[in-house]
Amino acid sequence: MVHAKSWTLKKHFVGYPTNSDFELKTVELPPLKDGEVLLEALYFTVDPYMRVVESKNAAFPPGTIVVAPSGWTTHSISNGEKLEKVLAEWPDTLPLSLALGTVGMPGLTAYFGLLDICGVKGGETVLVSAAAGAVGSVVGQIAKLKGCKVVGTAGSDEKVAWLKKHGFDVAFNYKTVKSLEEALKVAAPEGYDCYFDNVGGEFSNAVITQMKKFGRIAICGAISVYNRTGPLPPGPSPESIIIKELHLEGFVVYRWQGEVRQKALRDLLKWVSEGKIQYHEHITEGFENMPAAFMGLLKGENLGKAIVKA
Repeated sequence: MVHAKSWTLKKHFVGYPTNSDFELKTVELPPLKDGEVLLEALYFTVDPYMRVVESKNAAFPPGTIVVAPSGWTTHSISNGEKLEKVLAEWPDTLPLSLALGTVGMPGLTAYFGLLDICGVKGGETVLVSAAAGAVGSVVGQIAKLKGCKVVGTAGSDEKVAWLKKHGFDVAFNYKTVKSLEEALKVAAPEGYDCYFDNVGGEFSNAVITQMKKFGRIAICGAISVYNRTGPLPPGPSPESIIIKELHLEGFVVYRWQGEVRQKALRDLLKWVSEGKIQYHEHITEGFENMPAAFMGLLKGENLGKAIVKA
């Protein structure tokens, strides 16, 4: 018998979560049935990264590396559905944890949000909020590969330095500038063709007034309001959206499946392998530290992808 440790949510939190909102339990897993596989977690994120340690499913022999939405648990049993094998061409020189980050869901989000939703073209000016996060850092680097001017915003001087080191034309700390509107204007006096929005709220309201005519906005996240306990901020100016004829579209990365998704993963893996896209992982050691890693993520403590190593 295999004993699995699992983190559970004791109660839904209001505002930011605390340690008391989580409970660590140990459960005994039943023997495998035909067609099932036993997964052991190597790394964790929202979608845990696993390897198959025992199998009664020919499609997943023991030792197969997969990505699986199994939750915060060290071991789990799967019938094989929703398991995704890591690319066969994955080089030994790259950490497997990148399958949760730059060459995984965050990287795909950046890829499709920028190339499909924004439809970015060379010579355009792109603004990325939360630009030092798992998604934003990839957005900016892909935009540079496509020949764009890229402006990134982040919440610490350390993050801003990382952005400038890795190709962003302009980067600034939105928490320390005297005026967000002025900082945005100085960064791109001509305005912005594309805005990759990871934060929402008052920040994005300020950006919309500085978009160019026919500008495109990919709405990926709204981290500025996820843990807000009071009323939500007012929305953007309808006049700006109408007069500038802006296109705003929210999206979830799982709309892209099949071969188009596999091509995107291969592109991302190629760019990383060639050094054209740089990555940074914020790794927390130990399954017991899952809640702490999650709470740190919500407070913006991570640079790049937040990962927990089992």
